[in-house]
Order: sequence, then structure tokens, then C-alpha cells
Amino acid sequence: MSKVTPFLMFNDQLEAAMEFYAATFPDSEIRKVARKGDDGPVTSAEFVVGGQVFMGFNGGPTFNFSSGFSLFVDCEDQAEVDRYWNALIEAGAEPMQCGWITDPFGLTLQIVPRRFMQLIRDDNPSKVQAVMKAMLTMVKLEVAALERAYDEA
Repeated sequence: MSKVTPFLMFNDQLEAAMEFYAATFPDSEIRKVARKGDDGPVTSAEFVVGGQVFMGFNGGPTFNFSSGFSLFVDCEDQAEVDRYWNALIEAGAEPMQCGWITDPFGLTLQIVPRRFMQLIRDDNPSKVQAVMKAMLTMVKLEVAALERAYDEA
């Protein structure tokens, strides 16, 4: 484990969240689980999502996530964006603006195609502004529309 590890407080959904993340994202696994008794509910755990180690705890209804903390999901292409987006929607996630989506456990993820990051790093401010303007109209990010905005700027 690294020196600094994100610690997530779930509202009694830690086990379901870990199972969903492990099934949805590659390089994910549930490592260590502590239960209340031998067969009781999960109280805390160490797990990995997309190669990132997390600690988790079932803290009850006192703890809630906010969009002030989100997980940035770097997607190779539109197919990967679609795969994660669809898996999250099927699980009951709530889409937001600009590629953000709140999963059924209350955690916000940013599902971002790598191409978007390349386009907004361009040296031409007019092209960057056009891509940003297009992105602000989207819910799920669409690479073709972002590239069209870039090309037309």
C-alpha cells in the first residue's frame, strides 16, 4: 500500500460496491475484508479499482459522498467510455453533466475519453475553447462530437 490511500466511507454498501467495481473495471480486486462475526456483514476492507488501492468502511447513514471528490476514469476510446457508462447506468447510476456520473453507492466518477484530454491540451486556444464548449453541452462525452468541434474551430 502507498503512503496515502483514499479511504471511502459507505452507507452500509461497501461489499456491493467492491463487487461492482471488481466486476466492472480491469485491474480490480477485493483484497482484505473484515466482517462483524464470521458470517456477518462487511465492516471494512482493502480493495483495488483500476489499479488504485482503496480502504473502505461501512460507516452508516452519517457519511455521504459529494461530487467534490470523484474518480477520474481514463478511457482509451469511445468504446471504453460506452462500456463503463452503460455498466454504471445498468447498475442504477445517475448521469450528470460533462461525463460525470454518480454510481448507485453515491460515488461520482468522471468517464473521460483520452482524446478529450489530448484536444484540450492543444496550443490553439480557439480550438480548446471550442472543445470545452462542446463538452459542456454533453452528458456522456462523445469523441466524434468533440473532434468535430476541434476541427471546425
